[in-house]
Amino acid sequence: MRIDVLTLFPEMFHGVFGASILGKAKDKGIVSLNAVNFREYANNKHNTVDDYPYGGGGGMVLKPEPLFAAVEDLMPEGAERPHVILLCPQGEPYTQKKAEELSAHKHLVFVCGHYEGYDERIRQHLVTDEISLGDYVLTGGELPAMVMIDSIVRLLPGVLGNENSAVTDSFSTGLLEHPHYTRPAVFRDWEVPEVLMSGHHANVEVWRRQQSILRTLERRPEMLETAELTKKERQWLNEQIRSREQSRNN
Repeated sequence: MRIDVLTLFPEMFHGVFGASILGKAKDKGIVSLNAVNFREYANNKHNTVDDYPYGGGGGMVLKPEPLFAAVEDLMPEGAERPHVILLCPQGEPYTQKKAEELSAHKHLVFVCGHYEGYDERIRQHLVTDEISLGDYVLTGGELPAMVMIDSIVRLLPGVLGNENSAVTDSFSTGLLEHPHYTRPAVFRDWEVPEVLMSGHHANVEVWRRQQSILRTLERRPEMLETAELTKKERQWLNEQIRSREQSRNN
């Protein structure tokens, strides 16, 4: 996979792209990570990439020329147009499902904005997706881009040491992940659940699945409305809900 980031602050990405999982993926040749200063594509002697908004108002607006020129320059001759992602608080909320979808692309370009906003023609004619990390506003798109790139790259084959890790992550299965334990078996009188040390793999899997359902019920109950549960699991879940309600009423 090739990932290019169009930003006015490429130095923000140097440490992120060279460390931890992203750095290892880059060293293995699984992914190419590049931060490009789109100011270099400005078409004026002052290298300005923003201007006052038509119609008046506060703030500055990113001009279309530098971003269009940058994306077109990043396209290898004869290659398909890259998937261009605009980081924007107006975009669709980012999810694990979206990360999985984006991980299937060969070339991603992230556009990190600043100032008041983007010229609307960038939205209409350049980008493929507009994505938001949440209902809050940041000073720029760099931090959201880092988060998204991390979540995407870790899904690529060969990046994680255990290929099952990404598959069983929270949200990947439609449920939150089950609890984890490691040595020691007893710490300050707190014991590891006996089933995990039983060596009975089938029982362990049942326990983990049930714990995932319970954790989702406790922390993100709305996810259970669309989670893929078997009939038996739905019955078990309903029993747990009824039992909790009875405990609260007593």
